[in-house]
Amino acid sequence: MYQNDNPRILLSILWVFIVLNFFARDIHELARPGMLAQVMSGTIDGVVVTEMLMLIGGIMIEIPILMTVLALLLPRGVNRWTNIGVGLLTMIMIVAMNLQPDLDNVFFMGIQLIALLAIVGIAWRWQAPERTDALAS
Repeated sequence: MYQNDNPRILLSILWVFIVLNFFARDIHELARPGMLAQVMSGTIDGVVVTEMLMLIGGIMIEIPILMTVLALLLPRGVNRWTNIGVGLLTMIMIVAMNLQPDLDNVFFMGIQLIALLAIVGIAWRWQAPERTDALAS
């Protein structure tokens, strides 16, 4: 496993990995027979694509995109709990959006859930650095 005193970079890289998997899954989905016709009609798998649905989808993808930056910038304590909370929330979102997945969606979902478990695990084990100044001794 990755050994580093500061897990910020690994957390950010894992969030980038998850975002890329979202995009790869969406692009892959376009090759499904009839999908482009559904997209053009504004109805996907019987669900009418509304402005509100597009906004919700935008927010759902923006959260992991934002985490790529926040994992590098937030203070350790806030960073740790934000990665745990958003990681768990993203897991729930992925499962909820794939209640009847086809085989390729199961594949992408599995990869994303493994990465999210890694994020939650890394954040959970993230310890404060030990003090090395004279007051600590």
